[in-house]
Amino acid sequence: MGEWFAREIVGTGRLRLMVFLVAFIAAFLFIRFSVRMIRRQVRWWPGNVTPGGRHIHHVVFGLVFMCVGGVGGLVVPDEASVAAAVTAGIFGVGTALVLDEFALVLHLDDVYWSEQGRLSVQVVFVAIALCGLALLGLRPLGLDDLGQDDEDGVAVGAVVIGLSLLLNLCTATVTLLKGKVYTGLLGLFVGLFSLVGAVRLARPGSPWARWRYREGSRKLARAVARENRWRRPVARLTTALGDLVAGRPTAGS
Repeated sequence: MGEWFAREIVGTGRLRLMVFLVAFIAAFLFIRFSVRMIRRQVRWWPGNVTPGGRHIHHVVFGLVFMCVGGVGGLVVPDEASVAAAVTAGIFGVGTALVLDEFALVLHLDDVYWSEQGRLSVQVVFVAIALCGLALLGLRPLGLDDLGQDDEDGVAVGAVVIGLSLLLNLCTATVTLLKGKVYTGLLGLFVGLFSLVGAVRLARPGSPWARWRYREGSRKLARAVARENRWRRPVARLTTALGDLVAGRPTAGS
């Protein structure tokens, strides 16, 4: 196990990313457990931080951790050192605390336990998925090809790389405009996903559908039918998973 870790993680320069991801997931699970205990008013669990009667949200502590971990990581020269791993872990904790209250920051209102608060959980899941893909060695937009040589020892042409990146970026952008957020983000790492998402129908209500699908058109009707048949069951499943991990929003809020 130790040899595998040294070869596949440390040797490939992914130590900081792995520590970041582990710390991110651990901090998110901990803070969600904490706020659920506070919500239930469990006596043995510490409550909110309220010095002088002011409720300090954990996004504030997250920003401090991100600053310490981010700046500390820039100072550490050796990316495979213990210090680099520690700063990456601190940055991961801070990022989890900030993204857990992403909806609150976005709305500038305490929507943590409302329906809008589910956005924070979705953003956290997206961040975990993208970091996981990067940890597996994938790079967005095929950037892992930069600097590689072919069999003749000649560097891959800049024009070919540029066209490839441009195509991937365009298809991913179209996919995102069609309302397929997860497919578009995944397509940044695996171009096939963004290509498929770009050629298929847009989701109803997406920017692409508003611009391109006329009211009463056949395309809009097909998009609505596909949404009802496929997307909504998946959305209910992901919502249930999010509620299981993060807690169910307050009814009617």
